[in-house]
Amino acid sequence: MEIIKSLEKIHFNEIYATFSEAFKEYEVQIDKDELQIMLQRRGYVPELSFGAFKDHQLVAFTFNGIGMYHGVKTAYDTGSGTIKAYRGQGLITKIFNHSLPFLKEAGVSHYLLEVLQHNTQAVSLYKDLGFKVCREFNYFLEPKESITLLHEIKDPTHQIKPIGLSSLKEINDFWDFNPSWQNSMEAIERRPENFKMLGLFREQKMKGYCILEPNSGDIAQIAVDKDYRRKGVGSLLLREILKYNQSNTVKLINSERGCNSITSFLDKHAMTPKGMQYEMVKTLE
Repeated sequence: MEIIKSLEKIHFNEIYATFSEAFKEYEVQIDKDELQIMLQRRGYVPELSFGAFKDHQLVAFTFNGIGMYHGVKTAYDTGSGTIKAYRGQGLITKIFNHSLPFLKEAGVSHYLLEVLQHNTQAVSLYKDLGFKVCREFNYFLEPKESITLLHEIKDPTHQIKPIGLSSLKEINDFWDFNPSWQNSMEAIERRPENFKMLGLFREQKMKGYCILEPNSGDIAQIAVDKDYRRKGVGSLLLREILKYNQSNTVKLINSERGCNSITSFLDKHAMTPKGMQYEMVKTLE
């Protein structure tokens, strides 16, 4: 019989060991520091995250991020997994159901997650738990040497320079869609020192910007003023921001599937969709 309890008092070494074991079959592996960075970015709250224990061993878990999403206090499944030997026992469902009273008591109104579309078993599970699909996302992942970058263009009217969070207060008009949880401004504000941010300016006005997490090669946001597109601004920003990339890959996760502008832009730079995800949400009643 398993025991389900909060991860608040569980040492991170144990959490990482179980995480690594649960995802050891995945092509992309992350180390302990990378997991900590990922959890910080996604708003992980240990006291509202839960695991299943058998014989005092953590064998399944759900890491919950907590924050505001579209103006609603939301829990976000920032990672769920089960060690292979314990799969097929419904542990993730048990953990989810166990968590609900605690999340509601904390004032959480929505539960949000993303799931790979080809993982039909997980999609069916979440639908059975009352989740509904709200958006579809593409994700892009390429070796950095495969990215096509335009030759550097010298234009004295353009200036690319580092920017801070204060420069990003009113950039919603640049967006074609609202960023997903892990790419939201709240996620970036949790650890801004983990990101490189560049803006392209003309006559002191920002016309485009890009935000990269150099450690992972993850482009969190890239956007251009709608009145200033198809002038090479996005390509210039991409070229400059990737100079800071410390990863062997370049990725852009959770681009809204219906957004043809970003898909076409990435295709021009030899980045094509590698898969699709559903964004799903459940109202906690």
